[in-house]
Amino acid sequence: MKNNKDNWWQQGLLMFAESTGWIAIPIILSLFLGRYIDEKQGTEPLYFLSLTAFAFIISCIGIGRVGIKYMKQIDKEENNKKTINGPGIDRH
Repeated sequence: MKNNKDNWWQQGLLMFAESTGWIAIPIILSLFLGRYIDEKQGTEPLYFLSLTAFAFIISCIGIGRVGIKYMKQIDKEENNKKTINGPGIDRH
């Protein structure tokens, strides 16, 4: 990224969108799929609750992966700044 001072909000928005996607997509799919299977099988609320719990676990893992990815990216950018500025000099 060329100029971090100008596009800091874009990085934040991208992280927010990616995290929100990990919450919304698995949960919404599991709710509809669980309800559909329960209606077909007559097992209410077995599949509904099971798939919702599974989607929650998937969401947690996905959000964790997104967080780790962005933490590594921030560390890399900080190390690049230190390399450019020289050792012992911390300019912001």
